[in-house]
Amino acid sequence: MSAEPSRPSEVRRLLRPDLRDRSAYGAPQLDVPVCLNTNESSYPVPDLVVRAILDALEPDLAGLNRYPDREFVGLRKALTAYLEMQSGVAVTPEQVWAGNGSNEVLSHLVQAFGGPGRTALGFTPSYSMYPIISETFGTTWVDGLRGAETFELTARSAAQQARAHDPAIVFLCSPNNPTGTALPIDVVGAVLEAAPDAIVVVDEAYAEFARPGSISALTLLADRPRLVVTRTMSKAFAFAGGRLGYLVAGADLIDALRLVRLPYHLSTQTQTIARVALAHADLMLGAVEAIKGQRDRIVDGLTALGAAPVASDANFVLFGGLVDAQRTWQALLDAGVLVRDIGIPHHLRVTAGTVEETSRFLDAMSDLAATHVRRPPRKQEP
Repeated sequence: MSAEPSRPSEVRRLLRPDLRDRSAYGAPQLDVPVCLNTNESSYPVPDLVVRAILDALEPDLAGLNRYPDREFVGLRKALTAYLEMQSGVAVTPEQVWAGNGSNEVLSHLVQAFGGPGRTALGFTPSYSMYPIISETFGTTWVDGLRGAETFELTARSAAQQARAHDPAIVFLCSPNNPTGTALPIDVVGAVLEAAPDAIVVVDEAYAEFARPGSISALTLLADRPRLVVTRTMSKAFAFAGGRLGYLVAGADLIDALRLVRLPYHLSTQTQTIARVALAHADLMLGAVEAIKGQRDRIVDGLTALGAAPVASDANFVLFGGLVDAQRTWQALLDAGVLVRDIGIPHHLRVTAGTVEETSRFLDAMSDLAATHVRRPPRKQEP
């Protein structure tokens, strides 16, 4: 006879006190015609890559009785080759670490360099998982400030805040989520100098979508042992379901992460499908330029409707100028278009999808603009 299940209130009482009033992270997963809320690619994995993955997985299946390669050596070599091709920066496999999505590698960093009595600093609005990961691993979170209207972050402001808070970890997101803007590269150097005891993490999850002129923090890695650059295959690689995130740093920092990772954390299947995807990087990245075109089309279309989109270096657009963001979110959902309410008053975020998806979104916004977009006050005639 099984024991009676604990009542939810009893479980809540036994939960860690700092978790009791929290809600689990998660964007809505709804069955709608146009899903533009989580910055996934709307383009499926190419058929040729699907077949190559299936062929590569077949010999793995008989060996699933054995643990995977704990050091994922083949995958690390494939990632270094891709990074040199994509960015022109040469790194060694010993400088690369990977996990089940970039959230896991961010968790490894916080486990290794955060914890009780230590502080993590980020500049809000930014990726909402930074404080969640930090606080769930016992690290004090500090919300740094960006420009109130344009959400910019200057080297001077970032350095002043880093000096004031003396963090153990600093999170810089470039291009930033949810604003879409890339950081000036001098911000990274300024924070490294201002926070001499901090690991400085530059999250480049959307780097492949950046506009010309954006400089990757990978170019700063040499002789900077406290600098970490994180990337993901979820966005530009159209590989969100594959769950593969990675980071690049000095070999000593990578070695420290082995102290906190779970044994055999990357499955055999994950390693195999990621290697195959990287071997077909040209095909996997084939939709990037099309997505960038739709992103810019969204910016132009929303501007014409009187909204206030932010020029983006990512695969999404943050747009303001709304009377009531929640009401517009619901109205778009009623029209079959799911976007993201990121909690900034008068703003929503929309992912750049296919031509047809962009058209559905812009048509829906056109229908709503008269009552949902705030019009600037008219200038009085002299």
